[in-house]
Amino acid sequence: MATFAELIRARADDDHPGLLFEDESYTWARLVREAERRAALALGLRERERPFHIGVLLENVPEYILWIFAAALSGAAVVGINPTRRGEELAADIRHTDCLFIVTDSAGYGLLDGLKTDIPPDRVLRVDDPGYGALLDAPPGGETEPPEIGPGERLLLLFTSGSTGAPKAVICGQGRLAAIGRRGWQFGIDRGSVTYLAMPLFHGNAIMANLAMATYAGATVAMRRRFSASGFLPDIRRYGATYFNYVGRALAYILAAPELPGDADNPLKTAFGTEASTRDMAEFARRFGVRIIEGYGSSEGAITINKIPGTPPEALGFPPEEMDVAVHDTETGLECPRARFDRTGRLLNGDQAIGEIVRRDAPAFEGYYADPEADAQRLRGGWYWSGDLGYRDESGYFYFAGRDADRLRVDSENFAAAPVERVLSRFPGTVMCAVYPVPDPRTGDQVMAALELDGPFDPAAFAAFLRTQPDLGTKWAPMFVRIVPEMPLTATNKVDKRDLRRERWECADPVWWSPDRDLRYILLTGPARRALHERFAEFGRGHLLRSL
Repeated sequence: MATFAELIRARADDDHPGLLFEDESYTWARLVREAERRAALALGLRERERPFHIGVLLENVPEYILWIFAAALSGAAVVGINPTRRGEELAADIRHTDCLFIVTDSAGYGLLDGLKTDIPPDRVLRVDDPGYGALLDAPPGGETEPPEIGPGERLLLLFTSGSTGAPKAVICGQGRLAAIGRRGWQFGIDRGSVTYLAMPLFHGNAIMANLAMATYAGATVAMRRRFSASGFLPDIRRYGATYFNYVGRALAYILAAPELPGDADNPLKTAFGTEASTRDMAEFARRFGVRIIEGYGSSEGAITINKIPGTPPEALGFPPEEMDVAVHDTETGLECPRARFDRTGRLLNGDQAIGEIVRRDAPAFEGYYADPEADAQRLRGGWYWSGDLGYRDESGYFYFAGRDADRLRVDSENFAAAPVERVLSRFPGTVMCAVYPVPDPRTGDQVMAALELDGPFDPAAFAAFLRTQPDLGTKWAPMFVRIVPEMPLTATNKVDKRDLRRERWECADPVWWSPDRDLRYILLTGPARRALHERFAEFGRGHLLRSL
């Protein structure tokens, strides 16, 4: 079965439960029948001179899955529209991806009201409107037979999280999604599995790390409308879920709930995801009795790195043998030397060892839709440049060092944010942390950290903690510490540092700073702010204004 459409058709007579949602239950056979009805509607609305793109603006509801399946069966592509976007940004996403029509509900329709999307009103289908059922029963005239569908047919346009820049629409074809579906056995997904899907379906993680693999195996998908940390364990028990996919800081929020003696009494066997901290992975596995499989990857699908037995706790692991992945200097293009550590685990040569994670053989990258500049940024010299920073140790294990915007240069020393974040995340009471550069008015950067804590911030305890961390680089200690009530996140639970970088210390949240970088933190009050201005004034008013 070379296409995702074939995986769906293979379930046409399957009476095994395919989807559980709230109080609803669908067999696989029913899902296929309902998807075929929507595929007929899509074909009836198709215009040959325009891209066959269907925008879906919904929460995680059965209609979303049905339209993904319908697109696969009709040869269309689903555009996953991010419902957290607003105004012109939302309209621009829709225009950029050339949506032929949009499937939404009353809530989504309200978001579109007054926006210039270039979609006629009669092409905005509301699934909770009485006329929607009539459309499914009697779709408009037009094509009735689906075209021949090959592995290269476009199936998904998935926007990147936008945590480091404007979101880009990643292309995923029928063949790639089918191939991803066949990997479910690696995560223990089989016919008897119940996969818990709470990550948003407009993002690749939910489709690739759950729905596709469940479809191939004929497993049961238990879906939640939106992620809820408090609803996680009750849902796992209610549906008998055996597998859970996550992305970003989802594990941190689940762990923030008070631990109860019976937390490990649940059917969950495996959790698979990306970007959880080492501490959160270990604690989640202990508390819920779950095997954690952490991997490095993205919707682009060009590079995969997974932990294997023997992988150091902080490392990503190794790529598959068939992938030629390395770390290269973005300026010289040369491969970076391997990382060296002292006996405490401190990275000694980060300025030389940290570079961009690159795939050097033919990458399985299908590109970004209508964005040749972004394609060119990723594909340079025949290689795929991920935009992510990393380094390798002497044994070849890869380590994540942050996004390409997460480089810092303090007192002529270059390093990346992720190793600093790994140290700060150990501070007792830390729910999550973010490290980012703020300009030093003289030259280079200063380190600023945002902390979300489960209690009050004790500056003396924080300073004492930093002094005892043997792997904290000599320039890594933050000059500024911002205490946030909630860490800003993207819609996919990834930390969004854009506003943090822009606001710096000029924000409403409490900010503590170490005037002489002597690990003595004082509250940045009115007098302290004036002292900060005076401290930097000697380097010139122009530098000061740029720093603020």
